[in-house]
Amino acid sequence: MMIDPPIEELKKIAGNEYILANILAKRAKTLEKEMPEYIEASQEKAISIAARELYSGKLVAEFPKKDEAKDEDKK
Repeated sequence: MMIDPPIEELKKIAGNEYILANILAKRAKTLEKEMPEYIEASQEKAISIAARELYSGKLVAEFPKKDEAKDEDKK
């Protein structure tokens, strides 16, 4: 059985498996909350839709620069 999109490719896009899990989980929750009809009609799980979006480039993860992250911690 082949997984589509390939997990190894998704990990390369995200940086590592922990970031990948976080990105996909957040997007899946957003899809479930904002577009439940779409998920039901597609007959796919939200996590699968999120993975496909990341692989195709429709979902882009942006991370704060180290200096920005330190500034946020001070607030």
